[in-house]
Formats: sequence, C-alpha cells, structure tokens
Amino acid sequence: MEDFISQLLLHVRGIWKYRWLAIGTMWVVASLGWVVVLRLPNDYQSSARVFVDTQSILKPLMASMTSMPNVQQQVSIMSRTLLSRPNLERVLRMVDLDVDATTPRQREHQIDELATRLKISGTTTNDIYSITYGGDNPKQVRDVVQALLTIFLEGSFKGKKADSQHAIRFIDDQIKNYEQRLVAAENTVKEFKLRNSALLPRQGVDYSAQLAIASDALSTARIDLLEAEQARIAIQARINGDPLPAGADPRPRAIVNPDIDARIAAINKNLDTLRLQYTDLHPDVVSARRLLAQLEARKIEESKLAQRDGDPGRFYSPMLQQLKVALTEADAKVAAMRVRVHEYSVRHERLREQSNAVPEVESQLAQLNRDYEINKDNYEKLIARRESARLSGDLSSSTEMMTFRIIDPPTMPISPVGPNRRLFHTGVLLIALCAGMGAALLISQVRPTFVSPSALREITGLNVLGTVSMTWNDAERTKLRRGQYLLGAAFTALLGLYGAIMASGFLTG
Repeated sequence: MEDFISQLLLHVRGIWKYRWLAIGTMWVVASLGWVVVLRLPNDYQSSARVFVDTQSILKPLMASMTSMPNVQQQVSIMSRTLLSRPNLERVLRMVDLDVDATTPRQREHQIDELATRLKISGTTTNDIYSITYGGDNPKQVRDVVQALLTIFLEGSFKGKKADSQHAIRFIDDQIKNYEQRLVAAENTVKEFKLRNSALLPRQGVDYSAQLAIASDALSTARIDLLEAEQARIAIQARINGDPLPAGADPRPRAIVNPDIDARIAAINKNLDTLRLQYTDLHPDVVSARRLLAQLEARKIEESKLAQRDGDPGRFYSPMLQQLKVALTEADAKVAAMRVRVHEYSVRHERLREQSNAVPEVESQLAQLNRDYEINKDNYEKLIARRESARLSGDLSSSTEMMTFRIIDPPTMPISPVGPNRRLFHTGVLLIALCAGMGAALLISQVRPTFVSPSALREITGLNVLGTVSMTWNDAERTKLRRGQYLLGAAFTALLGLYGAIMASGFLTG
C-alpha cells in the first residue's frame, strides 16, 4: 500500500511539473468539444397515433354467406410492410425530399436514412398504431409523418373488387373445366350401362339376388311340373280302366269326336298364328305342336276303344267326357310346365355362367359412379364459392370492413428532443480533464526527473548522502505565487465556461 501511495505521489508530482501543459490541453480539448457539441443539429420529432376499428356489424351478419377477410391480419401485415421501399420512395416524393438527390447514391442514402429514422409501433390487443419520425427540420418532420399516415390510411380494403373479380374469373374457368368432366363422365357411364346392361342390377336388385330369384323360380317350376305330371297320370289311369280290343285299327280321322276335333282345329289355328310371329323353335310353338300330337294320340286311343267295345256311345258318357277334358287340360298344363322349367333352366344357367363377370362389372360401374360423384360435388362447391366470392366482392367494395380513427394527428414540434447537449458538455469536460492530466503524465514519463531522494536512490541504487535545498528570494516567490494564481484562474475559467454553457443550455432548452 505504501509503495502504491509513493508511486501515486510520484505521478502527481510529475503531472504538477507539467501543469501548464495539462491546463492548455484541457482548454484545447474542451473548446473543440464544446464547439462540436454546439454545432450538432437539433433533432425534432413528430408522431401520430391511429386507432383501427376492426369490429364491423356486418361480420356476424354475413359470416355464413360470404368469405370474410381477416381484418386484423391485414392491418398487421400492412403495418409491417409500411416501410417498404416503394412506400419510402412515395414519401420522399410527397415531401419533396427527392429533389435534393441528384445521383442514385444520394437517393439510396435518403431512403436508408428515412427508414432508419421512421419507427412504427402498435399493440395487437388495442389496435393502436404509432408513427414516429425525427429530423432537423420541424416542418419536414411533420410532413413525413403526415405522408406516411396517408399511405397507412390508403392501405385499407379499397380496391378489393378487382381481387374478387380475378377470383370469380378463376372459379368460372374451373367450373367450365368440371362441366366438361361431368359430360365426359356421364357419357362414359351411359355407354358402360348400355354395353353391360345384361349384367347390371335392375330395379334395385343386384345380380346375386337375380340368381337366387331364378333358382327359386326354377325349383318352383319343377315342383309344379311334378305335380302336374302326377295329376295327369292319375287322370290317365281312370280313363284307361278298360283295355282296348286287340287288332283295333286306330284311325282317328274315321271317328267323329266333336270335342277333340274342335280342340285340334283351335290348336292348329293358334299354331298358324304363332308361326307367323315366331320360329319353330319358340317355346309356344313347340308346346302347341306337342299338345296337337297328344290330342291326335288320344283320338287314336278313343277310336281303338270304340272298335273294341262295339258301342260307340260308350265313349260319350258324361263321366268319360269330363275325364278326357281333365286329361287334356292336364296335358296342356304339363306341356306348359315343361316349357317353363326349360326356360327357367336356361335362364338360371345363363345367370350362373355370367356370375364370374358380374363383380368386375359392378366394380367398374362403382368406380365410374364414384368419379362422377366427385366431379359433381366439386362442381356444386365451385358454383357456391362463385356466389360467395361475388357477394364478398360487392361487400368489400361497397362497405368498409375497418375504420381508421386518428387519435393524435402529427404536429410541428416546437422544441427539439435532442441531442442532449448538457450531457455531451459534461462528457467533453471530463474528457478534457482526463486528456490534460494524461498529456502531463505522458510528458513526465518521457522526460523523467527525480523529485525526491528516495526516487534517486531507487533508480540509481546509490546511497544519497544529502540534498541541497533551493533558496527562493522575494521576486521568485512572487513569480511562483503569480503562476499559481494564473493556473488557478485558468482552471477556474475553464469550469466557469462550462457552467455558462450549461446555464445557456437550460435557458434555451
């Protein structure tokens, strides 16, 4: 600690030796610094506050009918992009700052300086935005804020009609495209149904149900045929109760049987009519021929019975006639049942053979219907969106979805907000004091002197036997005292000048 104090005292004595250099340096640094501070341009600042009301009564009323824009998001984006280069260039033109720029570099400097000095702040909860700008010209500062405020107000939802028209034109193009897709899908489904009409379900019944229905119908027809054959066998057994005489010559044309002849004539007439409409392989034609052959065989049997009995009237008994009529009806029913069983068998076999192709056809039809339904659903949605876009465009162009209210308009500042000259003056004084003492200390280190016997002893390592004191006369004492007074006066004048500058700053600030 003692060494530190001794070193400090040595430095203080060195500074005191070059005190006039220190005072001169202080005066030079302080004077230059204060002049620089006084020449600093004044910084004027102007600001404006805007409230954006995004709560419109139309929003809840038209929410389900139109596409409502996100107003708060639009305002936030607009506030963030307000300091874009096009807007800054527009501000320069509005306040006539661009006339001072003669070169592209100067113009870039103006834009960068404008972007640096402009500040935009806002609160997302209250929708209040502040625009602040600072400069050395009060009128220019106010004009810049007013220009930027105008650009901010003009950035509302005006001109959204053009955007909605572009959207409507795009949706119209998509609607035409989907119309063509729908027509193509409808034609494809129609051609597929015509090409596979035999394999498609009818009246809500699918192919498996058709096959089951055909199988049930075939089983029912076989049962009905078996019952009809059994009934015919029973009637034939009743009629054939007596055997025919041996060697009888059955010639049905030689025997008069009005009933059978009338039926044969009717069947022949019906057969001629069927031949005009159908071929010989048609089931109705085959059934009519079979019934005609059965009637002719029955006529032959009756002729044999008549020849054996020798009593023609025996075959014309009421009971026998009824049995013969019943037998004829049974034969007709059996023939009809056989034709039905054959037809159902063919149909069932055809359906069973086509059963392998039915799943593939149904899958293809389902795919075509699915594609058609997708295109139809998109088409209907596009039509609804087009109406919504048209209504949204009319709404945004005829009404304002947000309202701007200027809370604090920009005003011309009277007093500057900067720079803080009092702080700068104080800083200059401190720098001058440090510079003066530093210069004196530096010279004392460059040109060292021994200010005490101890310092001489430490540096040389020799023992100091004694010291010789300087004897001052009255003239030298007066000169030394006058120098101290002048030094104090110079330092006091420096502090007084600082005080005067600070007082003038208070008066003008």
